[in-house]
Amino acid sequence: MSYFQDAIVWLNDPLNWTNPGGLLDRLQEHLVITFWAVLIGCLVGLPLGIWLGHRGRGGGVVVTTANLTRAIPTLALLTILPLTPIGFGKLPVILALAVFAVPPLLANAYTGLRSVDAETRDAAVGMGLSGGQLLRRVELPLSVPYLAAGLRTAAVQVVATATLATFVNGGGLGQIITAGFGLGISRGGAQIVAGGIAVVVLALLVEALFAGVERLVTPRPLRVVRRRRAARPAVSG
Repeated sequence: MSYFQDAIVWLNDPLNWTNPGGLLDRLQEHLVITFWAVLIGCLVGLPLGIWLGHRGRGGGVVVTTANLTRAIPTLALLTILPLTPIGFGKLPVILALAVFAVPPLLANAYTGLRSVDAETRDAAVGMGLSGGQLLRRVELPLSVPYLAAGLRTAAVQVVATATLATFVNGGGLGQIITAGFGLGISRGGAQIVAGGIAVVVLALLVEALFAGVERLVTPRPLRVVRRRRAARPAVSG
């Protein structure tokens, strides 16, 4: 029997879900870590991206910040932060993953604000809207699809990367995998593969959930425009 088949058998055992430290406990830890990391990323990335996009300046800052944060290895942060007064546990994991969540949120917020047509802005200003009113009534509603796409990307990336929390005793589904390695490949191979399957399925579910949210918050006219752009043939020459 292959490791994959053994993993399916392992996943079908109720005790592997309900025992202390089982899949249900680790799944809850994984989701809590992801929630707080994405929330902190939103509190940092979205306001900064919206502000810079509204001002129409700082594109270089956005690109540089996004590239720098992407270049920082998450595993390196997870290794360094526990050696600070923060210590081990979930907090360093959440902070490290929040840094990882910022780039897509920041970049999409900036891009969404800058994608608003200049003529639309001029018309709104001509109607007497102030800067704040322009942001609230025109720019933010039109950039919602970009904001949702950034949130979707950040959430999926964080869910997948949160598996590394196990290296600093941060919990999550990665604990299932490392516990399997502790048993050795011959005895723990099924558990290792089962943990990997759980992470993949969770990431796909999060992707599907936020894809649905993105579609719901995208106004119908913008969906039509996107479909037309996607269907438009490329012009060569």
